[in-house]
Amino acid sequence: MTAYDPCRAPVPRSGEEACEKTREKARKKARRKKIVTGHRIYSAPVTNQPLEGTVVRLVRLTPDHAEALFPSASDPEVWRWMPRARPETVDQLREWLGEMTADPTRRCFAVQRRDDGTVIGSTSMYDLDLAESRTEIGATWFDRSCWGGPYNVESKLLLFTHAFEDLRLARLALRTDNLNVRSQQALTRLGLVHEGTLRSHMRRPDGSRRDSLYYSLLSDEWPTVRETLRARITAKTTPLLA
Repeated sequence: MTAYDPCRAPVPRSGEEACEKTREKARKKARRKKIVTGHRIYSAPVTNQPLEGTVVRLVRLTPDHAEALFPSASDPEVWRWMPRARPETVDQLREWLGEMTADPTRRCFAVQRRDDGTVIGSTSMYDLDLAESRTEIGATWFDRSCWGGPYNVESKLLLFTHAFEDLRLARLALRTDNLNVRSQQALTRLGLVHEGTLRSHMRRPDGSRRDSLYYSLLSDEWPTVRETLRARITAKTTPLLA
């Protein structure tokens, strides 16, 4: 009679402990496919390599960036249209950054100015879904001293390039508050398409309800938008180099 081998026997679903061979097989499978909310299978390469531009680089965000980001994040004007309460302390910001960076459906970046390495803002992909080939862009803010320059435009170029050319996504989207006219105009100038409005979509930090306007960009539209972004960066960078 063949000796009983628990690692060859079917593993019961009664809660009994599985054999080590079965557990190791499950661990290998989980490393290939990470299971996240809603039964969605998610798997994407994570790289520590920065996304390099001419005036900024995007580096992987960590909670350690909280101190550098706090001056901009604590500015009421910078934070005006963010959908969550403005952090009052560095520790509060560090906690939020920890929550964001722990989410496997996010790719979070700190924005560094290349000439001196100063962290001037942050931006992220979220709801990244490779099975459906889509993501959203958000949690973006910049120090007020950098408004109007090439920094935000180039960060969009780097992030969109990563989405469409590295991750091979078919679609990305951005949403904005219905009262944030400046953001709406900026997204239109970039060539993104206004898809519609989600009425009473979410609660603002002051308790009022906001409508969210959705804008999107598709992979076959990306080459045209890419050239628009490059032209705008050149126009905004030239005065800095003069």
